[in-house]
Amino acid sequence: MRTGIQVISGLSIMVLLLSACSNQRDETESKVSSELENAIHTVHAESAGSKVIEPHQGVNQKPSPIVLEREGTDVTIKMTAQITDIEIEEGYMYRAWTFNGEAPGPLVVVEEGDTIHFTLQNKDPAIPHSMDFHAVQTAPDKSFTNVAPNETGTFTYQATKPGVFMYHCGTAPMLAHIANGMHGVIIVQPTGGYPTDNEVDREYVIVQNEWYKYNDLEDMTNGEPSQVVFSAKALHKGQINTNGTVTAIKDSPLLAKPGERVRIYINNAGPNEVSSFHVVGAIFDDVYLDGNPNNHLEGLQTVMLPVSGGAIVEFIVKEEGVYPFVTHQMNHAAKGAVGYIRVNADWDDGGKISQGH
Repeated sequence: MRTGIQVISGLSIMVLLLSACSNQRDETESKVSSELENAIHTVHAESAGSKVIEPHQGVNQKPSPIVLEREGTDVTIKMTAQITDIEIEEGYMYRAWTFNGEAPGPLVVVEEGDTIHFTLQNKDPAIPHSMDFHAVQTAPDKSFTNVAPNETGTFTYQATKPGVFMYHCGTAPMLAHIANGMHGVIIVQPTGGYPTDNEVDREYVIVQNEWYKYNDLEDMTNGEPSQVVFSAKALHKGQINTNGTVTAIKDSPLLAKPGERVRIYINNAGPNEVSSFHVVGAIFDDVYLDGNPNNHLEGLQTVMLPVSGGAIVEFIVKEEGVYPFVTHQMNHAAKGAVGYIRVNADWDDGGKISQGH
């Protein structure tokens, strides 16, 4: 068990890669990388005769809920690293490496100044995993360290900057862990809120990510994604919570009424491609880059999100109808990165979907 106190570093990935040069991690990572490159290949489903790492054959661990408990400014978070089948699109099952059986992983929401007490239970029978929270600042070789198979690690750090941040597994080869599904979003709510809080009627969380040939590190490194997708993560009780699957937010669109102001927390988990986030038929009245209230812009048509980048976008849906949202990288939209906002004066959620502030 290692314990440290954190706050964010924009160089966390670089530092993590450098720290991986230690003798102990070198040995583990070399073994894992060799297994990935030599033993795992393209798959649509295990039943179709595809190959997976031998210890993962027959493993499909049931999704488990995240534990998030608050006592004052101390927040206890417990998550799992596990192997769970995800249906990326109809008939295409992917034996994903996940947090809590979701890909992207479950939404984490804390407040600026909170101290996070994080526990990761690694249920993967074969491979070490770890957690890199972009929302904290800490020494990665102390607080983002590997948790061995069937072991548990606990770490402590602070969230001192507000924003919409990515989290992901940082174990080498990092690309394989992220591309296989080990990524998610942590929102740090600012003390005092955002200037537009009182104007917002609906708010949602959206994540963009890519999928490649199953567990194929070569394709993840040099190939093009086979799917680029959006998922919705439930911010309020009653909202949809999906995996990163094609058509997920077309089949179950976000909802609003004419004249309402909609806020979307958006994050691009990558692992490789930028996102050009755009809502068709709307203009972003207010944008907070990386979700920080100090990074305020107005009147944008599209928000460019680098890999790991986040933002808050707000806009008014003026008329009834269906408003698609896309990445304006049109080849990626054609691969699945399209969702819908259905605007209708008559729809009624029965009070189940919480409104904004």
